[in-house]
Amino acid sequence: MFLLRNQLGSLRAINAASTKLLKSSTGNNGIGKLSVFGQSCYNSMSNIGYLKGQGDLECTAGTMNDVKQIIIKKLGIEVGYSPLVSTREHLTEHAPRSLDELPSRSMQDSFTSAIIPLTNDKVLKDKYVGFMGNVRLGRLMEDMDMFAVWVVHKHLLLPNLPEGVALPYTFVTVLVDKIDFTDLVPTHDADIRLSGHVSWVGRTSIEIVVWMEQKLHGKWRKLTRALFLMAARDATNTKAALINPLVPANEEEKVIFDGGESRKKRRIQLQKEDLLKTEPNDFEQGLVHDLFVKSIDTKSRAFNKRILPPGYVWMEDVTMANIVFSHPEDRNAHNKVFGGFLMRNALELSWALAYNFAKRRPKLEHISDISFHHPVDVSSMLNMQAHVIYTDLHYMEIVVLADVYDAVSGQQTTTNSFYYTYSVAERLPRIMPKTYHEAMYYIEGRRKFRFAMGIDAPKDAAGDKKQM
Repeated sequence: MFLLRNQLGSLRAINAASTKLLKSSTGNNGIGKLSVFGQSCYNSMSNIGYLKGQGDLECTAGTMNDVKQIIIKKLGIEVGYSPLVSTREHLTEHAPRSLDELPSRSMQDSFTSAIIPLTNDKVLKDKYVGFMGNVRLGRLMEDMDMFAVWVVHKHLLLPNLPEGVALPYTFVTVLVDKIDFTDLVPTHDADIRLSGHVSWVGRTSIEIVVWMEQKLHGKWRKLTRALFLMAARDATNTKAALINPLVPANEEEKVIFDGGESRKKRRIQLQKEDLLKTEPNDFEQGLVHDLFVKSIDTKSRAFNKRILPPGYVWMEDVTMANIVFSHPEDRNAHNKVFGGFLMRNALELSWALAYNFAKRRPKLEHISDISFHHPVDVSSMLNMQAHVIYTDLHYMEIVVLADVYDAVSGQQTTTNSFYYTYSVAERLPRIMPKTYHEAMYYIEGRRKFRFAMGIDAPKDAAGDKKQM
């Protein structure tokens, strides 16, 4: 994959350099030292009115419920559902017309953290606990998506915005680049903390790195790290909007920013290699042909007589689907379905399929790619389909596709795609595609798996990728 080695290096650099960044985020600005993976954290004592100052809360922005309420207030969202959303057209006059109106920001400016208080809040605990006593990862993905929006709010600074006027922005999740999980299984009875900051900014797009930790035996231990890419839109969500540029304040921030540039280049390259735009490379075409030959009776010379070789399962037999109704409680400011809601339902469906396929509890290793293609209206009927599209040893790659289903016309429009890597203790059967479109799924699953697992595929002198 293009720039994969640089990509992996930049991800490691984010963890290392951001740790130094967060250590140094106190300085002389009146804000107490922030926690980084088990280090102490004091509350913000800054002059920003909405930051919490409770002595027993190890974060800067209160709980995730506090964060949600602050976002609602800053965006001027009316509480209570109505099918007709109040217009925000009047806010467009406050949108910046050029970057000259927007002061540059550093990564320290956007650093923030919030708590999911599972220790003492029993009502909240019931929403997060799974049937085996662990935390539902889908709920955590929901929170990470909301928290990423909060980090963007922290980055913004509009000097010309009159006091009391809502932010003239709409923020849309474009994709989640990669989410890695540690071996720590989160429990339902210990507080969880989200921390993060902006890591890269374009003219109208912004990348956010988010960490999640859980406090166990008095120490904060890392659960996961995710990269979100968001688009800044105007108040009516009809066109792109300019945001504050990001200027690295030191060498550590520059390392993180350069990693964002590398990821941008990688995304551009992957768009060029999209299987809907270009054919598979020579190795991948040979791989598909080998699978085809394995699945036919070569003695009969009949291409239409397919047989399943030992140790394989048909891809079409390893699938699971679910119909999901969205309701007003799942909406964002524009009566569109909140991205975190889709992430939660897709993850839980993928886990159910992995469990059913492996016949044992799977471990989520990576979320390699989440893409948001189209907005989803509240009241939509979503058809979510999960497929195991690739296996290797004891790993499996699962894709979940979310389609908006029109009951009247019967048409379906794909709005989201999600890719997950799971593992189990035992070796898994190999996947056998039966049709050409399943073969494309197989190739795409193999690509996602190799990226998620950090398998480098350098290019040779001719420009073709060497396969392992």
